[in-house]
Amino acid sequence: MQGRLALFDLDNTLLAGDSDHGWGQFMVSERLVDGDDYAAKNDAFYQDYLAGTLDMVAYAEFALAPLTRYSAEQLKVIHQKFMQTTVIPMVAIKAQALLKKHREAGDVLVIITATNDFITAPIAQYLNIPHLIATPTQCIDGRYTGKLSGSPCFKEGKIDKLNAWMTLHKKTIEGACFYSDSHNDLPLLELVDEPFAVDPDATLKAHALANGWPVMSLR
Repeated sequence: MQGRLALFDLDNTLLAGDSDHGWGQFMVSERLVDGDDYAAKNDAFYQDYLAGTLDMVAYAEFALAPLTRYSAEQLKVIHQKFMQTTVIPMVAIKAQALLKKHREAGDVLVIITATNDFITAPIAQYLNIPHLIATPTQCIDGRYTGKLSGSPCFKEGKIDKLNAWMTLHKKTIEGACFYSDSHNDLPLLELVDEPFAVDPDATLKAHALANGWPVMSLR
């Protein structure tokens, strides 16, 4: 019998930071984009995300535009440096122990994140999490177009993406748990049997305490 689903948000949950915002900062530090202008826009989008007002399509097109300049091989090299300098140091100190616990329980581990699949696929691989549900990027003939290939995996969109994934993999949400830091994930947190608030923002923490949800830290 297959185990239940163990669902994990990525940014500020398994990671003690935001890989999406971190990618923008990395691009600036590597001088792969126009520094001051790009950094200011990247910060503004991140504030919108924290406030729950982010236009995901606009942000995705901003974040993906620089990818159009490089081949798949060039991007692989760039991303490897991003992993080493930014992501690996960002992994929350208790994240691996939590993942190990769920593996040993026979659960099916899934990252479900609003961040795009270009940024997150290597992170899921590094964390040894076999399933990734992310905002999908469009590639044509091995080149990124700077556009999405479907709807964002964000807020209620996470439920839509998860339902499609469960249909494909013949899974159900029965008994599922979900770990997240963000009020943006309340739709999915309210759907699962076991919601966990991980290093939560103020809105999620208040909601979790009011509803008797566990509040925990991976840091």
